[in-house]
Amino acid sequence: MTQTYEDFSKYGKEFADTGLKSFASLSKGAQAIATEAGEYTKKSFETGSATVEKLFSAKSLEKAIEIQSDYAKQSYEAFVAEATKIGDLYAELAKEAYKPFESIVAKAK
Repeated sequence: MTQTYEDFSKYGKEFADTGLKSFASLSKGAQAIATEAGEYTKKSFETGSATVEKLFSAKSLEKAIEIQSDYAKQSYEAFVAEATKIGDLYAELAKEAYKPFESIVAKAK
């Protein structure tokens, strides 16, 4: 009976330590995602502002359409690249958060 309690206590402490490690990984990953999203937002705003300035200085309708078309193309490409990057960060976050639990799952099998 005493051995069972000691084992239970040991596994409880191990699980708590593992949970803290996983939480640390989650915090680190969430911070990386937030930083990346903030940088993308800043770049997007700067690009949009520069495009508006170009549009105001356009001398013809054709030039304005060209500026707008270029902006739309660049914005789409930047969005796809950023979505891919953030998706990769989320995948890495999930792997890192699960990693501390791998040893516990292996012991349970």
